[in-house]
Amino acid sequence: MHLDCTPIEQIENFGCETIMFGKIKKLYFVGIGGAGMSGIAEILHNLGYTIKGSDNSPSSVTEYLHNLGITIYNEQIADNVSDADVVVISSAISKDNPEVKKANELGIPVIKRAEMLGELMRLKFSIGVAGTHGKTSTTSMIGRIVQLADLKPTIIVGGIVAELGTGASLGSGDYLIAEADEYDKSFLAMYPSIAVITNLEADHLDCYDGLEDLKNSFLSFMNRVPFYGSVILSADDENLMKLRPHLNRPSSTFGFTVESDYRAVNVKSANGQSVFSVYHNEDLLGEAVLNVPGRYNVSNALAAIATCHQIEIPFEVIADALRQFKGVGRRFERVAEINDILLFDDYAHHPTEVKATLEMAKNEYKRRIIVVFQPHLFSRTKEFAEKFAEVLAIADKCILTDIYPAREKPIEGVTSELILKYANEMKIGDFEYVGKKRNAPDKVLEIAQSGDLIITMGAGSITHIKNEISEGLHIID
Repeated sequence: MHLDCTPIEQIENFGCETIMFGKIKKLYFVGIGGAGMSGIAEILHNLGYTIKGSDNSPSSVTEYLHNLGITIYNEQIADNVSDADVVVISSAISKDNPEVKKANELGIPVIKRAEMLGELMRLKFSIGVAGTHGKTSTTSMIGRIVQLADLKPTIIVGGIVAELGTGASLGSGDYLIAEADEYDKSFLAMYPSIAVITNLEADHLDCYDGLEDLKNSFLSFMNRVPFYGSVILSADDENLMKLRPHLNRPSSTFGFTVESDYRAVNVKSANGQSVFSVYHNEDLLGEAVLNVPGRYNVSNALAAIATCHQIEIPFEVIADALRQFKGVGRRFERVAEINDILLFDDYAHHPTEVKATLEMAKNEYKRRIIVVFQPHLFSRTKEFAEKFAEVLAIADKCILTDIYPAREKPIEGVTSELILKYANEMKIGDFEYVGKKRNAPDKVLEIAQSGDLIITMGAGSITHIKNEISEGLHIID
């Protein structure tokens, strides 16, 4: 946990007596280990609230929260919530959850995490980062820049920021920077002072009535910005540019196109590093160096540059922070290099993300690529199975595991083999289905050889096999 030196009692307008008007003291988080939940719980704990929570899947995150002094239950039972003032749940938690049912019986308010985050954002000059891809990285970049500008921000992201060792940082300054998730229309509970939109394409169609409904929700989010705020959005994204004329708030754009208000030119990428010149309209702001790979990260950096330039942070500070930025956990995270084999772990779970990661890996490293892919959600696999086959074929070898269901129940006829079916029909790629994820390490180690690049990929539990693969690489010639 990163904390500035200001004592909690000196953090003006941000403490137990001001948030929720002092009416709430004890909060219970159902699914506290989730990426969107743990950071909020940590911030509230450090503000002096009594925090308890449960998670059926113990992890390094729940262990970290326990070590902070937060009570963690590894079993979700009704009696856990009896003394809570409010129960906070993620969108993945069912109304039939025993803790939720008990809270309802006792008349304890049950709210979604987005509503709790919205309450925190209400008391600061808040920057909310939304988009189909790149939210976590962009939020983290903005947070680090504002920190290095000595503005002491509060940061809440859905991943582990390398420089922080956590996804949450409490600061005494005026700014709160947070990820705004579009799933279940959660971001509509937030009213950011600045709304940053990285991109917009079809996803989460299990809770939207098609792409138009999704676009309208993004428009509603952007128009929640107050009259003194602004919207920052990608000029490279066709869907966003079609929405821009319907904004009723000031806006500016970032991107690679000449029409962008903030744009990158002369982009040069090699060995995991990107160097580019940054222009604001016709003015050269300077050169930026980014030590995380991929053109998509240059786009994320442009969003961060535009945001921080608008709150009058000098470009020299922005560039220095970006140069130091080490990335976010599970975003093409380097796990090991053993016997000239590189092992990475990546969160990509949408075809666009998979394509961007695999193309970047192939272009940057010039190695044979083995990807172990665990599809995330039955609904997403059904929607994008053919597209997944196309983009996974970029790898030299793709090992498919069973779908990670998360919050969903199985859909008849939808398995990982649907991706394999499309690949076979199109006669593309080298795919192999291994079933349960526990079968994947042996298959990887059977085919891996010196000079390979291996990626464990997906938003579910596939990350848990990386250590077994890493250990096995030691015995490969």
